[in-house]
Amino acid sequence: MKTREFSISTDHEGMYNITARLREVIRESGVQSGFAVVYCPHTTAGITINENADPDVQHDLLLGLREAFPDRREFRHAEGNSTAHLKCSYVGPSQTVLIEDGKPILGIWQGVYFCEFDGPRHRRYYIKVMADN
Repeated sequence: MKTREFSISTDHEGMYNITARLREVIRESGVQSGFAVVYCPHTTAGITINENADPDVQHDLLLGLREAFPDRREFRHAEGNSTAHLKCSYVGPSQTVLIEDGKPILGIWQGVYFCEFDGPRHRRYYIKVMADN
């Protein structure tokens, strides 16, 4: 299946649930067993899997990342967004999700999130679905 590209407009910082989009792409692909890769081509944004039942979890994750990666005077990057680069490196640019019976294998409380660390921006992400051979 061809890699699908999607756009997302973000706020300064946030987590955006893209699970429904992933489910849609898997459904449209017709793949019953395989895997999907969700990839972000940006160095100050990432992709994660986490709880989707309680929105306070996303708030707490962002708060924890801000505390773990505070802005520091010693940073040299001229754009002033080194903390966003650190958060992106920690979270990572992609997630792989298994597919069985035409559906993503996710835990009951799990969702897939696009994570913005340096917005507002107009971003892209990609989903590729691959079948078992």
